[in-house]
Amino acid sequence: MTVWTEHLATLGATLGDASLHFADAASEARAAAETTIAVPLLHLGTIRSVGPDSAVFLHNLVSNEVKKLDADAAEWNSFNSPKGRMIASFLMWPEAEGHALMLSADILPAFLKKFSMYVLRSKVKLSDTSAEIALIGISGPNAAAVVQATGTELPGADMKQTLAASGLRCIRLGATRYLLAVPVATAPATYDALLAAGAERAGTAAWQLTMIRAGLPLITAPTQEEFVAQMLNYELIGGVNFHKGCYPGQEIVARTQYLGKLKKRTYRVALPAGVEAAAGMDVFAPDFGEQSAGKLVNVAPTADGGGEALAVLQSSSAEAGELHLGAPDGPRLVVLALPYALG
Repeated sequence: MTVWTEHLATLGATLGDASLHFADAASEARAAAETTIAVPLLHLGTIRSVGPDSAVFLHNLVSNEVKKLDADAAEWNSFNSPKGRMIASFLMWPEAEGHALMLSADILPAFLKKFSMYVLRSKVKLSDTSAEIALIGISGPNAAAVVQATGTELPGADMKQTLAASGLRCIRLGATRYLLAVPVATAPATYDALLAAGAERAGTAAWQLTMIRAGLPLITAPTQEEFVAQMLNYELIGGVNFHKGCYPGQEIVARTQYLGKLKKRTYRVALPAGVEAAAGMDVFAPDFGEQSAGKLVNVAPTADGGGEALAVLQSSSAEAGELHLGAPDGPRLVVLALPYALG
């Protein structure tokens, strides 16, 4: 255990391989919906790209603009297969000597190995910095005040960042949602300050629920190479730039955008109480019979004993409204609203 995870254990956290919780799922989901929560994001990790060629190297591999990314900005981004299927989704931000990528911890080692194969003669070094950087998510109506109470300067707009002399980085992910990237050595003190400022401690599932409700998907191992960027609404959340030039899968992503109507989109759905669900599970609908009409991307429990998920679905099936999990006669899913309009 690190000084960070040891501190969380003293606060009552039950730690998993890459997750944690402080209370039962229903209580934490209720806190996520009604209060401001501070969540140690153990399910996420970071990769650092350092070197004079960092911007060019990354720009040529990912779906979004990198060379023109402002020093105080952050963006959603992705790395795709030659067939345009997303291998990894991540949050990217510039650093003094390069860039940082935040992605799901379960795919990070394999992704780093694959990504490193492209370095060749580029003057860039890639490394896993998950053990050096602690990630903390703050979400809720008082998120800004809670973060400010720690002495942290707030970013002026969404997808902007500030950097303190202590090395603490604050990224605004929305009106009520912030990400802190903190040196592990100072993470316990930062987390305690957030709690002292009025945030409630909460676990991995609570943060995942807030991201589902924000319509922000995360690729994990069960869903790698399943979806083209637009199926995950990635161009709607600012994760694709259609004018940046070539990158792996670019032709497929561009063709999806400009030729024909997109048949699949990411929707937010409710799961009934008592149903066990996981990323990668198939969704069925009458118009597709025995054939899958989509897949779950991210899942989190809710306060009523049910759950919510982001699911990539055939738009015709979602609009028809009859969706079943796991089998054509499986538990019924209900489509919920997203905070942005689908194109």
